[in-house]
Amino acid sequence: QLQLVESGGGLVQPGGSLRLSCAASGSTFDYYVIGWFRQAPGKEREGVSSISSSGGRTYYADSVKGRFTISRDNAKNTVYLQMNTLKPEDTAVYYCAANTFIATMDPRPYDYWGQGTQVTVAS
Repeated sequence: QLQLVESGGGLVQPGGSLRLSCAASGSTFDYYVIGWFRQAPGKEREGVSSISSSGGRTYYADSVKGRFTISRDNAKNTVYLQMNTLKPEDTAVYYCAANTFIATMDPRPYDYWGQGTQVTVAS
């Protein structure tokens, strides 16, 4: 059973940066695709980015392309989401999730989810 714990959220001004971390434990991390998702109040959960198990393939939502970068360190069982040039519309709870077979920003294939970390972009 894989456990995921997100960290790194907080309050940041527009134009600022944050780096989210997703730390995994309980299973062989290298097997898993990791995705980042977010959910704002009153909105559906949306895919932000995903990364293949090796880290060789990455995917981004159009809304974050060029501003966010996903990466992973399998030796540390951790995936990162570097978020730059943040906008108020990036405000949401950010979740990481894992599955073993497809790198996608559709949440349905993901079997394991973290508890989320709040990101608030405001002046």
